[in-house]
Amino acid sequence: MSTAPVLTVGETMVLVAGTRHEPLQQGTPMSLGMGGAESNVAIGLRRLGTAAHWVGRVGDDSAGDLVERLLLGEGVQTTCLRDPSAPTGLMLKERRSTMETRVWYYRQASAGSRLAPGDVPDEAVTGAALVHLTGITAALSPSARALTLQVAALAAGSGVPVSFDLNYRAGLWSPDDARALYREILPLCTLVFAGDDEAAIAVGSAPDARTYARRLLDLGAGTAVVKRGADGALSSGPGGTHERPAVPVTVRDTIGAGDAFVAGYLADVVDGQDAATALGTAVAVGAYACTGDGDWEVLPRRREIARLLDPEPVSR
Repeated sequence: MSTAPVLTVGETMVLVAGTRHEPLQQGTPMSLGMGGAESNVAIGLRRLGTAAHWVGRVGDDSAGDLVERLLLGEGVQTTCLRDPSAPTGLMLKERRSTMETRVWYYRQASAGSRLAPGDVPDEAVTGAALVHLTGITAALSPSARALTLQVAALAAGSGVPVSFDLNYRAGLWSPDDARALYREILPLCTLVFAGDDEAAIAVGSAPDARTYARRLLDLGAGTAVVKRGADGALSSGPGGTHERPAVPVTVRDTIGAGDAFVAGYLADVVDGQDAATALGTAVAVGAYACTGDGDWEVLPRRREIARLLDPEPVSR
């Protein structure tokens, strides 16, 4: 098991969320927190006992202070680059009902969108156990896209495994722009994560998860993991093809479940587990993340994952 951290790079925003299941226009009480795909993964890793290092830009403001404090409080090694001329991004979440959650992002010209080549120290990349990147960061701006490719290339060239989650966001870029980035970065990647719809952007529509995985491998990725939500997940790579069904849970909030899935998979990879074991852990962690509110607050520890199958989930 490596003691070096998993490095994640990206934007973390302040999150303002309704505390009740009702439209925001009703004046529902709000809570204050944070959220971001890469920091969610970092926290998930720490909860599972894996060292993690997050690098990102925040404003020189109280919102940036909050992001830094919460990440440090979770035990994440944190490099918060402070931007005095741009604010920390904002995410607004409406729990409209138990069946529907809406999220709005206010990140144009944010500090995080100004991530650029040179922001991540070379030694943070070359000294990592693994580097995890996402398509969200690459979509924020041309400079953030360049940074994503720079970090991936440095890691791959230094023998550090690279993990990449396609994480397509229609509000940030077009399918054509996303596809171009995916096809440029996948040859550098040891691992790629994608949902069915995201994989279709990268490789075209396919009849099933196995075909999506094979086509992602054809683009150069070492192992492809297809996240299928309620239909479970599939991985394909040098160790063969593995499938896991979804773990049935009572769903409260699905936001952040994909990041939880990735954290579960990466924690086992860094721990030296095989692909089949990692996939099982990923499915369990992703399911657990759906059982409570928040992007990362409910992420489990190792000892808690087994409770998903415990008929008497009461600690005594």
